[in-house]
Amino acid sequence: MAQSNTENKFKPLTDREKWLAGQVMNIAIEIHRTLGPGLLESVYEKCFCYELTKRNIPFVRQQAVDIIYDGLIIDDGLRIDILIDDLIISELKAQENYHPVWESQLLSYLKLTGKRLGYVLNFHVPLMKDGIKRMIL
Repeated sequence: MAQSNTENKFKPLTDREKWLAGQVMNIAIEIHRTLGPGLLESVYEKCFCYELTKRNIPFVRQQAVDIIYDGLIIDDGLRIDILIDDLIISELKAQENYHPVWESQLLSYLKLTGKRLGYVLNFHVPLMKDGIKRMIL
């Protein structure tokens, strides 16, 4: 299950994490360049997963994660859009208005899963670089 983030705090990203991070950015930019903004989140998610498959990058789509609170197990307490190589959480959005709660959501997901690196990718922007938010614990 989740390991303590204090164990990993301030450690540099591994070479694999760095490489995957570059792939996440490249995939998001390529999809946005090809399709543009304005489509449903599900379309971007399918394209993102297709690109991961083409690049032989392992992933799980709509990964359910149990949450444990004070001994209480909450089945499927959260659902990660895409978990890439069991290392990176990617939350995909297609919303005109940016919501700061997305960052809070990603931060909670990182903490609850023990992952260190995550992205919020909002495809409903004129330039994809403005729709990418990276978080590292």
